[in-house]
Amino acid sequence: MARVKSGPYRRRRHQRLIDRNRGYMGTRSKLFRRANETFLKAQWYAYGDRRNRKRDLRRLWIVRINAAARLNGTTYSKLIAQMRRSNVVLNRKMLADLAVRDANAFGKVVQAAQSA
Repeated sequence: MARVKSGPYRRRRHQRLIDRNRGYMGTRSKLFRRANETFLKAQWYAYGDRRNRKRDLRRLWIVRINAAARLNGTTYSKLIAQMRRSNVVLNRKMLADLAVRDANAFGKVVQAAQSA
């Protein structure tokens, strides 16, 4: 089998990774080994944080709904329970959007949930 030297290919591969790490401090953007460690760690964080974003957004929606519900004389947990009983089907994302953008519509949703 023929001998394969990896000089040009290795240089190209290293340079591609170092170019991806532009903007990092010190050797993290200059030396291949440190750049590789940084890149791998960044990928792990990116993967996990895509899942954490979903948790964080749900928490934000709940906080917004609770604040608006308290302005309408109820609490978050009571509002969700009343909505379930009265078959008002709105997810938390839409409820939070109503609470922020259209307080009157949110008030009507609260009224509908309480009346049933």
